[in-house]
Amino acid sequence: MLNSPLSPQNLIALLVAFFVVVVTGPRVIGWLHKLKFGQNINSDAPSTHAKKQGTPTMGGVMIVIGVVVSLIVSLPLGRAPHPLGAELLAVVLVFLGHAAIGFLDDYLSVKRGKSLGLKARHKLAWQFIVASGFVLWLYLTARPGVTTEVVLWPGHLFDFGYVYYPIALLLIMGLSNATNLTDGLDGLLSGLTMFAALGISWTIYTLSPGFEQLPWFGHALAGACLGFLWFNAHPAKVFMGDTGSLAIGASLTAMAIVGKQEILLLVFSLVFLAELFSVIIQVGVVRFTGGKAIGRRVFRRTPIHHHFEEMKWPETVVVARFWIVGVLALAVGLLLAPHFATW
Repeated sequence: MLNSPLSPQNLIALLVAFFVVVVTGPRVIGWLHKLKFGQNINSDAPSTHAKKQGTPTMGGVMIVIGVVVSLIVSLPLGRAPHPLGAELLAVVLVFLGHAAIGFLDDYLSVKRGKSLGLKARHKLAWQFIVASGFVLWLYLTARPGVTTEVVLWPGHLFDFGYVYYPIALLLIMGLSNATNLTDGLDGLLSGLTMFAALGISWTIYTLSPGFEQLPWFGHALAGACLGFLWFNAHPAKVFMGDTGSLAIGASLTAMAIVGKQEILLLVFSLVFLAELFSVIIQVGVVRFTGGKAIGRRVFRRTPIHHHFEEMKWPETVVVARFWIVGVLALAVGLLLAPHFATW
């Protein structure tokens, strides 16, 4: 079947993205070196990260190139009435919009010679604008009795009505920042993204007929991240930066929202959510207690992958074990998937 999860079209999307990134990677890394776009390590990071200072960042442009080229190649293979469906276009625009925000953040960080690029409130404002554009499109194209419904648990469908739209906005902004926080160890985010992207692609195909173009994007993103991992594996030759990390979380969420697989996305995103909530909990406790001493913290350091580094786990061990959790989350999500059918 052409549009099955492992159809030639989806496999081509994955493979093209992978080879595009692998082939163009050395040139892009050389370009980043030439422009002196090196990573500025945050002072809050573990001391073992000091040696990563100056490693090229903005590598997310490799992922963007891989995804875009892959879609251009694989789209002609589709059987949809139009070469580019509105749903796929909306997801791609969310992806590119957040990649642009991340690129600006990375650029300012490099030029200022600090680990801080855009101010947090400015970054959130731009994320809000891009996500709001997607949610507005969602509202204008809403299908009564479908768009705002969510399977909260197996067999129980709930219609959120207009409340769904701010929830969708919160999901996009929340998960884009979650993947941004996850991008802190060599290969961590690129590996986890492959599992989440394939998981949400397969469930959308299985449970949401009529959205056959969305899995193309998911497979292209998985392939691009696999290719990026070729260079990002420890010791990393390039970092993704916000250019890639913001775009990944936002586009995966946009896919899930359009394909009505919001809850399963949260299952596939278990590690991303753990990273996000570790920071929220840590900041909340420190501010509530008014102290910064280790004794008043829940974690030794956040995001949570740094907590395990502080426990003397080698970076490669942390990454491998987080990948294992990601694979288990993928397995659980696929196991639950038949019970979350919305159509």
